[in-house]
Amino acid sequence: MGVSMGTARMWVERWERQQQRYAVDREERFAVIADVTEHLCAGRDRPLLLDLGCGPGSLSARLARRLPDAEIVAVDMDPVLLELGRTHHCDAARYVDAVIGEDGWTDALGLDRGVDVAVSTTALHYLPAPDLLRAYRGLAALLRPGGALVNGDHFPPEESPCADLTAHVGRRRAERTGAHGHEDEDWESWWRAVAADPELTDLYRQREKGRASSGDGNQHLSVARHTRLLHRGGFRHVTPVWQAGDSRVLVALKA
Repeated sequence: MGVSMGTARMWVERWERQQQRYAVDREERFAVIADVTEHLCAGRDRPLLLDLGCGPGSLSARLARRLPDAEIVAVDMDPVLLELGRTHHCDAARYVDAVIGEDGWTDALGLDRGVDVAVSTTALHYLPAPDLLRAYRGLAALLRPGGALVNGDHFPPEESPCADLTAHVGRRRAERTGAHGHEDEDWESWWRAVAADPELTDLYRQREKGRASSGDGNQHLSVARHTRLLHRGGFRHVTPVWQAGDSRVLVALKA
């Protein structure tokens, strides 16, 4: 069922372009996640990194370039994106098919040592809050003492007026930097085109079957609510280290 290297390269490049429509300062966010990961892994031989909701390997590939001695395990449930990552970014990570937050999801990772850093970007907001709490608890069990979750996503403030303000600032920032200037393809049109590609049709059908049972996610969960869930999940210290509008990098440290 493999996808050719040329096809995977083309679709990953198109993925990168359309993703710039939605993430404010996407490359800066990636760089900050890598900065934090590098700092937390300083002095450790072959650190173990876990990329949650890895998609086609965008973050894993960047981390592999920054930390070439790291072992990276990348997990996602989307068969299309996993196959694109395995083909185009095959040297960046070991890719695992698992549903984050489901009972037993950590067993599928096949880990034989503690994780130094778990990372994610614009992925965990797909999990309903109960699944997110289970995911946080599972991560806390996987991480070594002093390990961390570094999550880049949209985390609005608790109060509605403040959330409106940060969203406005993010939109204006995107307008100034041209983040929404990629008008050739958006999320919906990218997936429509994927569905029409003969090399990806079967994988796309598998994806649609899996999506039928997915939840509504937690897109509107505030940074304060995430912090409370992280504390309940076993993380002692939680802090944002970067923000543009309501796009933040949130770091949760295990005691």
